[in-house]
Amino acid sequence: MRIIEDYQGLSELPKGMVLTIGNFDGVHRGHQAIITTARQIARDRRTQVAVMTFDPHPEVVLRPERAPEILTPLMTKALLLESLSVDVLIVVKDSIKLLNLSPQDFVDQFLMENLAPSVMVEGPDFNFGYGRSGDINTLREFGKNRNFEVLEVPFVNTGVKDDDTSDKCSSSAIRRLLGEGRPRQAAQILGRPFRLAGRTIPGRGVGDKIGFPTANIDAVGQVIPAEGVYAGYVVVGECLEEVVFGGLRRPAAISIGRAKTFVGDHPLLLEAHLLENKVEDLRGKWLGLDFIRFVRHQQRFETKDHLREQIKKDCDKALNYLI
Repeated sequence: MRIIEDYQGLSELPKGMVLTIGNFDGVHRGHQAIITTARQIARDRRTQVAVMTFDPHPEVVLRPERAPEILTPLMTKALLLESLSVDVLIVVKDSIKLLNLSPQDFVDQFLMENLAPSVMVEGPDFNFGYGRSGDINTLREFGKNRNFEVLEVPFVNTGVKDDDTSDKCSSSAIRRLLGEGRPRQAAQILGRPFRLAGRTIPGRGVGDKIGFPTANIDAVGQVIPAEGVYAGYVVVGECLEEVVFGGLRRPAAISIGRAKTFVGDHPLLLEAHLLENKVEDLRGKWLGLDFIRFVRHQQRFETKDHLREQIKKDCDKALNYLI
């Protein structure tokens, strides 16, 4: 997959590609349906599929106070898109001028001058142009006079039984479910478990002393699920690229919480205990954490013995969930 991160690179791309534009945060099942449709059309027309996305998220530029937490950093997003057979990823980094174009100027001055797509594939809630004033019907009208078609891909149902969750797959629904400690439901929308990546950092050493060593992780700019203990998997790598997607998954108990038992300032800690008899030295490694199922809420323990007993129960329960 070719990645274009500057406007100069657009001139090197062929005209007439099948194009889809969006944030694609999470690359969830709804996004996958759009890209799969674009891929089928491109194959029929013997052309390429291009995905245009934004980094940072447009809200960071326009309304930073409303900017959402990120599910998939750019590297993760790129690997996921590549796995869906996207040919070209266009990353708009300096987006303020582009976001302030009127819908017509966006089509004429940016799309037609730089890409001249033959087909655009979008979801029903697609918006573009200043103040998100253009929608898919606006785009369809522009396409009639500019020789590109617009195909609308219907919403994909979440499959989540929840009165509080919209029926359509969306990044905001995934963020909410993770924030409520519901990784199984989030995975239904994503089409895979949510993965949080980070590098190991020195911890307090409490786990080692009570027989349950953990790797402490410094997460890389992503949504962090609700505090609690989870059953999950860990992927170990030498660099971020090795753990953001794919890799050998190893069973683990994962804890997100504040150290209320032994310290007073309660920093938020993200820790993983691999459920294996022999674990290599993980210092300086990168870890990808897949959240599979919520085990319990965090609580305070009066003694190390009480904590040890609970961790043993947590690990047994986590392993049972994962088998």
